[in-house]
Amino acid sequence: MLSVKNLCVSYGGIQAVKGVSLDVRAGELVCLIGANGAGKTSTMKAITASLPFVGEVVFDGQPLAGQGAWDLVGQGLAMVPEGRGVFARMSIAENLQMGAYTRSDKTGIAQDLARMYDMFPRLKERSSQLAGTLSGGEQQMLAMGRALMSRPKLLLLDEPSMGLSPLMVDRIFEVIAQVRAEGMTVLLVEQNASRALALADRAYVMDSGLMVLSGPAKTLLHDSAVRSAYLGEA
Repeated sequence: MLSVKNLCVSYGGIQAVKGVSLDVRAGELVCLIGANGAGKTSTMKAITASLPFVGEVVFDGQPLAGQGAWDLVGQGLAMVPEGRGVFARMSIAENLQMGAYTRSDKTGIAQDLARMYDMFPRLKERSSQLAGTLSGGEQQMLAMGRALMSRPKLLLLDEPSMGLSPLMVDRIFEVIAQVRAEGMTVLLVEQNASRALALADRAYVMDSGLMVLSGPAKTLLHDSAVRSAYLGEA
């Protein structure tokens, strides 16, 4: 579903991504881990046309070079960005409806809105509340719900658990597991490497803009070098 080859990203005189290649197959959950500054978010932004890049990105058989980020949602690619990016002055309901802006099937949109409220009951309770007044965890729920409202073929999640309480982290990973079980393809960038590896099918490890390791997620979870460098274990 997604093929990235020799991806390079530079900005501000810094080469953040140096010839990275990765693949995501339909139905997989693939995670991308690495230390802060490894180039993970730059990779995700390049894939979603939010940063200029050199190299090849092919999504669902179509090259993405030259397309704008606004074109990709209609093609089935949605991203939940680091920092959530909710529309702060719009209500929860309006944010979710904005997620479906490329769709015209009113019945389907209404069904998906009800599904998001089932998935995130707290959002239903506060549907008229402004998004900017929500807690960090509630905003993360809203950002994920908004992305799912587009009915994506591929969901990109960039650091969904960052800055959240342990209970909220558990809930976010439950939702990721749920959408994956329903057949959605997911590319996950996550600082909580152990949780990400435990959930994923395959994983890639980035370091200083380079892809340094890849393989089955469970294998990397038990790799001594990975555990020492990224899981905080000796």
